[in-house]
Amino acid sequence: MENIWNNYRWFVIAAAAVVIGFLMSVYVVNEEEQAVIIQTGEPVGVVNTPRVEATHPAGLYFRIPIIQSVRRIEKRLLDLEMTDEEVLSNDQQRLLVNAYARFRIVNPVRMVERAGTTDGVRVALEPILNSAVRQELGRRTFAAMLTAERGDALANVRENLDREARQYGAQVLDVQIKRTDLPEGRPLESAFQRMESDREREARTIRAAGDRDARVIRAEADAEAARIYAESFGQDASFYDFYRAMQSYEQSFARGEGRGDSAIILSPDNEYLRQFRGRR
Repeated sequence: MENIWNNYRWFVIAAAAVVIGFLMSVYVVNEEEQAVIIQTGEPVGVVNTPRVEATHPAGLYFRIPIIQSVRRIEKRLLDLEMTDEEVLSNDQQRLLVNAYARFRIVNPVRMVERAGTTDGVRVALEPILNSAVRQELGRRTFAAMLTAERGDALANVRENLDREARQYGAQVLDVQIKRTDLPEGRPLESAFQRMESDREREARTIRAAGDRDARVIRAEADAEAARIYAESFGQDASFYDFYRAMQSYEQSFARGEGRGDSAIILSPDNEYLRQFRGRR
């Protein structure tokens, strides 16, 4: 038995070395990741990158053991969180802002060279995101951030952040603000009171403008009615006399309505009642 082992010992050792070398050489890249091959500290190849010119899809690959290493990088979207930060708005309001960004690695070689890992990219981009958000919100009022202007501000933040992210092989796809609130306490109450006063002042201004416009329209309508009446009465003087008499009757008889002890006594031949008798 010892002789058999001596005869095949080197064969077994060689076979084991081949298996170990094979296991150390082979590596698998999944669809949701990309890989950078590192040799003596320098990137020498990539696998499954999102770039158009990439020719190595996900699958089974080989490397030179010990000399080459594989750096795996997430290919899916990554999040960049911004914790609550105090930002001073254009109307001097202290705001608590919580924002986040979504990015992905599009140039893994540049990322490895300048950031090392995806966490390194986050560390590099976080202060840039904070600065961009502060800059954009500092140009706008708190009330403006509650309107459609918020979308323009976020678009500018995304553009600025993406420009900086390209230096680290990343692409910023979206930036959103999860919360924009005033700090608790007196500043918040003061801001609400100021907003309420602004809305009341705006309502008074609108009502005053409406009253002014109503007076103008009413005056123009009265003038037009007077012009039409003048033209009509000028064509038929007897009709004008009848119309004025009817108005006078309406005013005179209306004054007596609701007064149980009131009475109007006139002679049947009184000139005031001539229209009742059909006289012109």
